[in-house]
Amino acid sequence: MLRLTNVQKYYGGFLAIDIPSLFIEEGLWWVQGENGSGKTTFLKMIAGLHPFNGTISLNNLTITKQRQQFVKLVNYAEAEPLYPSFLTARDLVELYCQTKGGDILFAQELLKQLHVFDAYTQSIGTYSSGMIKKVSLALAFIGQPKIILLDEPLITIDASAVNAICTMINDSYKKGVSFIITSHQAVRSEQLGFTGKLLVENRTIHKNSE
Repeated sequence: MLRLTNVQKYYGGFLAIDIPSLFIEEGLWWVQGENGSGKTTFLKMIAGLHPFNGTISLNNLTITKQRQQFVKLVNYAEAEPLYPSFLTARDLVELYCQTKGGDILFAQELLKQLHVFDAYTQSIGTYSSGMIKKVSLALAFIGQPKIILLDEPLITIDASAVNAICTMINDSYKKGVSFIITSHQAVRSEQLGFTGKLLVENRTIHKNSE
């Protein structure tokens, strides 16, 4: 599914990530690593939000040569999302549906499951951090993604939302969508049955065989 070859990410002269070769099969992947190890950088490179050296390809598409097609198949939700305070959830849903080819009614249903739809037409500036996080997570499921990247999706939100998100992940996975998820929180197997783990350490990323 996802292949990284000679991928390097520099911040100035500092080499933050160095991945000679990594192939990630379809599945539900848990990314583990210490704070500052590079987990978020890893996701943002795949999402097309960070420049890098090397090649990242999804099936037959490479992010450098077929960027538009690539990023349409990769959705991403940040750990601590930020949006202009004057926008509403409706504005964001309409924008994402337009760019990702998504269904507005489906997006609205996700917001209802996360108990944030009542504020659909209110400005983001009136939202709590948990409400903003829920909107961000719902947006990550819009369109027809092949892979969804979720950075710490279970923090900030309440217990009922955690259960809803896990259900959304499992339902999408059954339909053929793969996930790469970072989480410092212990995740019970009945919540998310991860098919594999990726370990971020020593400035590189490899599959955890444990």
